[in-house]
Amino acid sequence: MRIRLSLGKEKIESLLKRLHQAYAVGHLRLIKRIHAVLYIVEGKPVAQVAEILALSEQAVRNYVKAFVLKGLNSLVYHRPPGRPPKLTKTQRKELAEWIDAGPEQAGYDCGCWDTSLIQDLIQKRFGVEYTPHYLAQLLNNMGFSYQRACFVSGHIGDGDVDAARQVWMEQTWPKLLRLAREKDALILFGDECSFAQWGSLSYTWARKGQQPTVKTSGKRKAYKVLGFIDYFSGAFFCKAHTGRFNSASYQAFVEQVMTQTKKHLILIQDGASYHTSKDVQLFFAKHADRLTVEQLPKYSPMFNPIEFLWRNVKKLATHLRYFPTFEDLTKKVDEKLAYFADLPDSILALMGRYCESLGDVVG
Repeated sequence: MRIRLSLGKEKIESLLKRLHQAYAVGHLRLIKRIHAVLYIVEGKPVAQVAEILALSEQAVRNYVKAFVLKGLNSLVYHRPPGRPPKLTKTQRKELAEWIDAGPEQAGYDCGCWDTSLIQDLIQKRFGVEYTPHYLAQLLNNMGFSYQRACFVSGHIGDGDVDAARQVWMEQTWPKLLRLAREKDALILFGDECSFAQWGSLSYTWARKGQQPTVKTSGKRKAYKVLGFIDYFSGAFFCKAHTGRFNSASYQAFVEQVMTQTKKHLILIQDGASYHTSKDVQLFFAKHADRLTVEQLPKYSPMFNPIEFLWRNVKKLATHLRYFPTFEDLTKKVDEKLAYFADLPDSILALMGRYCESLGDVVG
């Protein structure tokens, strides 16, 4: 179902301004409302908008109806009423600095913050008590979330990593953007992913005191997928196989992608050995008229937006699922890969603010 909605340039500019304001205060509901209206103006069907924004179709229709009736007045962020904060702005700033420094610096004999530790820190430093519920709200409002950490190399200086990342953002990326526009090229972020037959675990709602369980085949076999996503369009190229990732499989995948488009390809890849082997380098040199290859900074997976895609494919394909046979696994993974390939806008949405920030580098 499509809803036809046409807006003038001035009205669209007002919507975009309101969207930037919503991002600034981190009001997710308002961000989704504005995006829903903008997508409908673009001509996207309601079902697709709902899919991209993780909303129900009725919610999309309600947002558009409210905008038609009330205009920009339907897109106002109202701060909810409540008690004044227990911590002053200065205390919140100090708390944030303690959290950034880690629990060891605060005198705790562990490396991970949890709610009880932060409760204790606030009590000791400021003499204030928070319940877990209100503490979670406080931390969220301060820009913190409960998330997994990632490894970074300890054998090189942090300054070296930071400097390389700075060069990428300020010099390499703007250069690649200019080259892409000059050549009308695709900018392809590439990576590989393995989907294990024994499945993958994730968080889920369950009855209190009853830890959720999921069966597993216990078979240590995995389905391997190579992928590229285009920065400009969200196009998704992938190739699955059951062998190991190596120079030959990577080269074959790049050749496959080259047959699917006549455009120049700017490949952005990490430093995996089969990306940089002698054979692959010779292949790149042979096809220099079609290929420009750029390495991401070392130890910087957060600079590759396809990581977000793999995370979402696993969420839909393997999290908390049982695969008694390898064929069950490959069928489900192929199904979800095809699902994302048919929704380039959802891939662009997964890139999200990361790609926005990259694009802003050159203005």
